[in-house]
Amino acid sequence: MTDVVVVESPAKAKTINKYLGDNFIVLASFGHVRDLPPKDGSVRPDENFAMDWQTDERGAKQIATIAKAVKNADTLYLATDPDREGEAISWHVRAALEEKNLLRGKNVQRVTFNEITKSAVQTAMANPRALDQPLIDAYMARRALDYLVGFTLSPVLWRKLPGSRSAGRVQSVALRLICEREAEIEVFKSREYWSVTGAFATPRNAGFSARLTHLEGRKLDQFDLDNAEKAHAARDLVASSAFKVRSVERKKAKRNPPAPFTTSTLQQEASRKIGMSAQSTMRAAQQLYEGVDLGGETVGLITYMRTDGVTMAAEAVHAIRDMIAGSYGAPYLPEKPRVYTSKAKNAQEAHEAIRPTDVTRTPESMARHLSGEQMRLYDLIWKRAVASQMQSAELDQVVVDLADPANRTVLRANGSIIAFDGFLKLYSEGRDDTKSDEEEGRVLPSMSEGDSLSTRGVEADQHFTQPPPRFSEASLVKRMEEIGIGRPSTYASILTVLRDRNYVRLDARRFIPEDRGRLVTAFLTSFFERYVDTDFTATLEEQLDDISDGRADWHDIMAAFWRDFSAAVAQTKDLKISDVIDALDEDLGSHFFPAREDGGDPRQCTACGTGRLGLRLGKFGAFIGCSNYPTCQFTRRLVAEDGAEGETLKEGMKSLGQDPETGEEVTVRRGPYGLYIQRGEADPENKKIKPKRTTIPKGLEGDKLTLDKAIGLLSLPRKLGPHPETGEMIEAGLGRFGPYVKMGSIFGTLDADDDVLTVGLNRAIDSLAKKLASIRTLGTHPKDGEAVMVRKGRFGPYVQHGQVVANLAKGQAMDDVTLDEALALLAEKGKPLKAKGKVTRKAAGKGGTSEAKAEKKPAAKKTATKTAATAKKPATKKAATTRKKSAASEDSSKPARKSRTATTTDGEDAG
Repeated sequence: MTDVVVVESPAKAKTINKYLGDNFIVLASFGHVRDLPPKDGSVRPDENFAMDWQTDERGAKQIATIAKAVKNADTLYLATDPDREGEAISWHVRAALEEKNLLRGKNVQRVTFNEITKSAVQTAMANPRALDQPLIDAYMARRALDYLVGFTLSPVLWRKLPGSRSAGRVQSVALRLICEREAEIEVFKSREYWSVTGAFATPRNAGFSARLTHLEGRKLDQFDLDNAEKAHAARDLVASSAFKVRSVERKKAKRNPPAPFTTSTLQQEASRKIGMSAQSTMRAAQQLYEGVDLGGETVGLITYMRTDGVTMAAEAVHAIRDMIAGSYGAPYLPEKPRVYTSKAKNAQEAHEAIRPTDVTRTPESMARHLSGEQMRLYDLIWKRAVASQMQSAELDQVVVDLADPANRTVLRANGSIIAFDGFLKLYSEGRDDTKSDEEEGRVLPSMSEGDSLSTRGVEADQHFTQPPPRFSEASLVKRMEEIGIGRPSTYASILTVLRDRNYVRLDARRFIPEDRGRLVTAFLTSFFERYVDTDFTATLEEQLDDISDGRADWHDIMAAFWRDFSAAVAQTKDLKISDVIDALDEDLGSHFFPAREDGGDPRQCTACGTGRLGLRLGKFGAFIGCSNYPTCQFTRRLVAEDGAEGETLKEGMKSLGQDPETGEEVTVRRGPYGLYIQRGEADPENKKIKPKRTTIPKGLEGDKLTLDKAIGLLSLPRKLGPHPETGEMIEAGLGRFGPYVKMGSIFGTLDADDDVLTVGLNRAIDSLAKKLASIRTLGTHPKDGEAVMVRKGRFGPYVQHGQVVANLAKGQAMDDVTLDEALALLAEKGKPLKAKGKVTRKAAGKGGTSEAKAEKKPAAKKTATKTAATAKKPATKKAATTRKKSAASEDSSKPARKSRTATTTDGEDAG
């Protein structure tokens, strides 16, 4: 009989099966096989937090496969990952099989290994254990917590803050960190300060620079020189003084190597040094852990990648030390192995640090076996692990003070050199902020106390203080780890959820909160402050870790949490929307209405000029509205999606001024298809006379539209000049589908960043060039003198005269047809285009997109005729039903309306 081994992934199953041989069947669970049903009531606090579990279609299929194999096995080995989630997956597999009564008389064992190598797997199989119940309890507590927060708090958000998404337990705290950092940046007031730097030369004429530190006997603080007048006075004083070397201080310093990678430090360094997101980092790390093909053998290259431990196995340390001695020499090898301890809050350190499984597999030797991402990450992991056991770097630091004869004006020069590179020979740790230290690594010339110096020049430089930097993925993960929220396995999913919910966006690899995210944070901090408090969340993490270690009962932890949380939610039952609006308006007022440069009221309505703008809540979310509603219906969206304009006027309008030529008022109005510009008003006595109107180009906001711009748009189309070859006039216009240029019946599309009001003749000719290459004018028609052309259509070339088209003979090339042949084809086979596809000046005014439709007509001629001839009413109800189903099937290509889901875990949805 063969025994059964269950792991998570097929890749891992394939590798481990090779190590274990034919006496084992290794199957993959594909992650979790069961989960809480995404509906209310799956966790029941009143029943001591009883939970319902369900198996989806994929999970049921995997359980069925495992069940079939287990029937003929003596032992079931549960070999999922060595962490809380891995323990939970094993527990779910066992529970699902027990429900089918398949484990009676079977031996069920749990095995774990930190690396997928033959020796590690065989050692683990020889030392099985029972399932770790405290770890399972911790999983149950976290799952229940995330579910209850998601299904309790998210509906409150939907009711009280329409347009918001879901609220996750840890995700909301991470979002708060990003939003609070943005608020700090917004209120930051930059301060001016100056520095004075002198260029000097030693008696041997070696140059160096020094910065002013003491002036008139007093040490300078950062803002003592806070304007140009003071800075220039100090500069002139230094320039007019003679200086000698007052002191030279030399000291040696050591820089120790960083610890090998944990999950969070790996994500941080991958972000800083090779630009990989947390999600990409974990995906590539998973592939390296599960194994890659090395000449026909699948081998795991790194140890388990979800860990907060910084220690390495003794045999791994010895192997790395042997590598250092052999490759870099004895000076780079410390006398004793280095031992590291984690500085992270709540670190469990249950597993090893992330390291190569075999240090002799250097990045260079693995390059041909790995993808680009895998190679960059493996190189980082290998170098960090090896460097962690190397000798410290030694630096010689020099500090030189220069002083005037009275010792009242002092300048300082700093420099350092690397006396011994140590671990820096292999690896240098990255930094979150790239502010370079100009003096680091600078070598100063040889000087002695009392040396007279010559002054070569003095400069005064202006500086301004900078706001705190926005969080990058690296710095946010670091901050979350420092305060103890989230776990190593959740960081990547938390950051992904924040972006997927459109709460934040990444710009230049920095997190910027969207208005939607700021509204959610403001709401939660106003009405659920405790549950997005970092200290509370960190304390809860500690309690969950106590459960993992068997020091606390998960039911007790859950009961205490639920008692207070449900009471807080109950208090919002009678919460009025006006209360929410007032709280959000007060909290975010400075963000939505920043101070104006001209000192005017930032809340003054830009449409009516008398109303006060403020935050409002509508069916589809928050927006900015005018206090003069309904007289003034000006609104501004907080979140513009799918390219929609950020401002709307509903049924109201905004006056831009009067046209200087006609004296008519030019206004911005809102129609059924968006904002448009209108000059004058309709004539009530003659409805046929309509005022001039034009659409506003995409990307141009209504509140930024000027009178001159509006008049320019109303004057379209505008003439650019004649084509240099044909002599025909080229015009630029704005159609339904955007800006275009046209020459006769030939149209060219302009790019979105082309300004139709300023585009030149050369750009227009370039745009028309492609179309002209597919069109040839044969001459004029003898009846009306209009052009007869041959065009390249989607279904082959055809000739056209006005609204009449005819296909060329099969195989006939465009260049071969003559005017006489074209006239004959038009007379014999030609037919007028249907109204939908005809090329007219009216259609051209909409952007000239009818040309493509005209091209399709000739080839579709027979099909269209046949369809028209056979299009009859269905003879039976069955036929009618069939037709309706067919129509419904065609309509199924339209995107389905998205359903709202509550976040139950930081990266998963629950209904």
